[in-house]
Amino acid sequence: MRVALLVTIVLSAGCSKTPAEGSQAQRQMPPAEVGVITVKTEPVTLQAELAGRTTASLSSDVRPQISGIVEARTFEEGAPVKAGQVLYQIDPRMYRATLAGAKADLESAKATLESAKAKDERFAALAKIEGVSKQEADDARAAHQQAEAAVQQKTAALQLAQINLDYTQVKAPISGRIGKSSVTAGALVTADQPQPLATIRSLDPIFVDLTESTEERLRLRSQLGSGGLQAGSTKVKLVLPDGSTYSREGTLQFAEVSVDESTGTVTLRAQFPNPDGVLLPGMYVRAVLDQAIDTTAILVPQQGVTHDAKGNATAMVVGADGKAEARSLVADRAIGDRWLVASGLKPGDKLIIEGLNKIGPGAPVHATDVAMGSQGSGSAR
Repeated sequence: MRVALLVTIVLSAGCSKTPAEGSQAQRQMPPAEVGVITVKTEPVTLQAELAGRTTASLSSDVRPQISGIVEARTFEEGAPVKAGQVLYQIDPRMYRATLAGAKADLESAKATLESAKAKDERFAALAKIEGVSKQEADDARAAHQQAEAAVQQKTAALQLAQINLDYTQVKAPISGRIGKSSVTAGALVTADQPQPLATIRSLDPIFVDLTESTEERLRLRSQLGSGGLQAGSTKVKLVLPDGSTYSREGTLQFAEVSVDESTGTVTLRAQFPNPDGVLLPGMYVRAVLDQAIDTTAILVPQQGVTHDAKGNATAMVVGADGKAEARSLVADRAIGDRWLVASGLKPGDKLIIEGLNKIGPGAPVHATDVAMGSQGSGSAR
C-alpha cells in the first residue's frame, strides 16, 4: 500500500512539472528569422489594354452616275488606285449625241437672241418718235428677254450633257486600295442601283476603334481630378492577332461623346501609320495605352502578398515592437512579379517576404533586409 502511494506521488509531481518546463522553453525560443524589404514609392505608368478592330481611314463605294453598258474595267482588283483614275468605261455614244444636240440647240438660241436683241433696239428707238406703238416696243423687249433666258437654259443643258458624257468614265473618288469588282464588261449599270461597282479603302493611315468601360473611364477621371495621378501620353501600341507587337506606334485621336447603351462602353479611336499594308480593315487587335502616371506608387513583390478565401489581399509587416503585424491591402494591379498597392502600406514599412510560413500575427521576428535588385519605374496594366 505504501509502495503504491509513493508511486502516485512521484507521478503527480512529474506531471505538475511538465507545463512549467514547456512554458519556459517557449519563452526561451529565439525570434523567427524573416526576410524583409523596406517599402518605398516610385513612378509607375498605368496602362490599359483595350480590345478593338481596325477600320479604313477613308472608304468610298464606286457607283455609276449614269446608266449604260460597261465597255471595260481598267483596274486590277486589290491593286492601289489614285483619286481621279478611270476605273470603268461606260458606252459614251448616246451621251456624245446628246452633247452634240445640246450644242446645236445653244447655237440656235444664240441666233434667236441676236435677232430679238436687234428688234428690241429698233423698236425702242422708234417708240421714242412714235414710229411704233408702246405695246409693240414692249413685246419686242419681252421677246429679247425670253431669248436671253433660252440661251441660259440651253447653256445649262449643254453643261449637263457634258457632265453626263464625263460620267461615262467612272473615276476613283479617293486614293487607296480597291476591292473586287461587282460587274464585268458588258454589264448594264444604272445611276440609282443599290450595289456599288467596287469599294476603295484608304489604309495608310489606318484607324483602330477601341472600347473602354464607362466605369474604368470614370474612375480614371476621378483619380486625375483629385491630383493623385498625372495624365499619360497619347501614344498607343498595338498587339496583333498572332501575339506580336506592331512595329509602329499610333496616336490616340479622340473619344466618342456618347456611351453605347447595349454594352456600356465608350469608343476610342487611334490612328496608326500603315505604309506596308500589314494592318487590314476588320482585324481584331489589342491596344496598350499609357493612361496615367502615378509618381508615388508602391510596388511590392508578389511573394509578400497573400489572398484570403474572399480574394482580399493581406501582408505581414514588422511592427515597432519587433513582432509580426498583419495588414489588409488594396492591390488590384500586377506589374510583372510585383503588386501595385493602393492602400495598406506606406513608405518605410518593413514588409516580410521570406519566412512567412514560420510566423503568425504577434510572433517576435528577427528581420534581415533582402536585396530585390533594381526596382526602377515600371508600367502597370
